[in-house]
Amino acid sequence: MDYKNSGVDIEAGYKSVELMKKHVQGTMRPEVLTGLGGFSGAFSMESFKNMEKPTLVSGTDGVGTKIKLAFLLDKHDTIGIDCVAMCVNDIACAGGEPLFFLDYIACGKNYPEKIAEIVKGVAEGCKQSCCALIGGETAEHPGLMPEDEYDLAGFAVGIVDEKDIITGADLNADDVLIGMASSGVHSNGFSLVRKIFKMDVETLNTYVDELGKTLGEALLAPTRIYVKALKSIKDAGVRIKACSHITGGGFYENVPRMLPEGKHAVIEKNSYPVPPIFKLMAKEGNVEEHMMYNTYNMGLGMVLAVDPLDVDKTMEAIRAAGDTPYVVGKITDGEKGVTLC
Repeated sequence: MDYKNSGVDIEAGYKSVELMKKHVQGTMRPEVLTGLGGFSGAFSMESFKNMEKPTLVSGTDGVGTKIKLAFLLDKHDTIGIDCVAMCVNDIACAGGEPLFFLDYIACGKNYPEKIAEIVKGVAEGCKQSCCALIGGETAEHPGLMPEDEYDLAGFAVGIVDEKDIITGADLNADDVLIGMASSGVHSNGFSLVRKIFKMDVETLNTYVDELGKTLGEALLAPTRIYVKALKSIKDAGVRIKACSHITGGGFYENVPRMLPEGKHAVIEKNSYPVPPIFKLMAKEGNVEEHMMYNTYNMGLGMVLAVDPLDVDKTMEAIRAAGDTPYVVGKITDGEKGVTLC
């Protein structure tokens, strides 16, 4: 009897590491002091010593049951982008710059080529957010998970000068709300998605005219990363007063999280185009409108508040970063919460 016969293939683990090295290397930043394969990752803070009060911000998340679609379609090269996005977008909406990322992959059986494809996506997400992939773990769990399945989670650390943390504390009535377009469903609400649509290869590979692509392509579209757009706004000299990453819980849960007591957000639903995938989901699943906005991003992955005088500069900075902005509402005095009208 040996470890391989018990279900854990050490040699496969070694091969996975070798295959992923080329992807990981492309994410490196000058501050990274260690290579892949060590017991820990080291990251120098030397370049941030001129900040008045350097403050670390962190985020951790996974991709939920969206991963089931990756299993069905045997497509594993973008799910890692989702994992990174869910972490770094949270850091960015606090005003932070993501510095480094670590991933954790639990699998029933280590198939090195599949693990490398997953990490390829993680590395791509890190490149999009300018953070380094400095470590991770791939754990085989024979008997606990089916051999062809895995789960993916991640952890990110960023930095921000304390004075630049986005808190919402200085929000004023008539501050303007700007939304940034999402790439689709992102990584939330897939338990409902899997109830709306039949989850089989034939259905997911069906071309849908109103989507302009197959259903599977629309649903697996990786989560948009907004790090560069938020940095572009800051570099333009604009102070973002409040910011919300529209994730699980949609508008009704996430928008109030950026508000102080006594301030209310008003968002106009017709101020931006709702992507076809959400209209299809509502129709096919007979999901009422409030539930859609209480579950999904409905086309806006990030909502931020700025002074009315900074609107044009903010819109220009977002476009310069390659994202699409919309003026979607404003801040009013009133009970903390959000109204969609």
